[in-house]
Amino acid sequence: MFTGLVEALGRVLAVVGEGAGVRLAVEAGSMAGEATIGDSICVSGCCLSVVRIEGGRLEFQLGPETLARTTLGGLSAGAAVNLERSLRLSDRLGGHLVSGHVDGVGQLVSLVRDGDWVACRFAPPPALLPQLAPKGSVAIDGVSLTIVDADASSFGVALIPHTLACTTLGALVPGAAVNLETDLVAKYVDRWLSARGAPP
Repeated sequence: MFTGLVEALGRVLAVVGEGAGVRLAVEAGSMAGEATIGDSICVSGCCLSVVRIEGGRLEFQLGPETLARTTLGGLSAGAAVNLERSLRLSDRLGGHLVSGHVDGVGQLVSLVRDGDWVACRFAPPPALLPQLAPKGSVAIDGVSLTIVDADASSFGVALIPHTLACTTLGALVPGAAVNLETDLVAKYVDRWLSARGAPP
């Protein structure tokens, strides 16, 4: 589990084909020095296991499911990624509970700057819309954010200067694809209602 509070920006060093999947190498700086083989790291919203450590370099294996259902399949050398280590029970939960299991890929449809702040609007896959409520939580590329508003096809969030400077969200442009993970409680409530035949 993670909190959605990004600890560092990593840089993709290599993406190498490996059978039906790929091996992803990321420059993680000091985070690599504290990692061990098998550790879970949230990479732009995706929970990945460390399979190799070399200096400041962390390597991960991505299977076909991850490549098909997240934005990681489109990464190339030089790309920036958000990094967060897994949550310890003694840590403060400053964001919200994030599993690192991406629910779908959304698209940034608009971006409006207001001084140092940015208001963003995202279009998620339709199946996720019932799980997105105003003042609820959502993880976008692994970043914990509060939903400002939601309508029949999109939802909005506000990005503060710190988020813009310390995560990959500051470099987004309209049309960009992002990994989305909805709130765990909203997900299970939606599933329970669907199983009972309730309308969305």
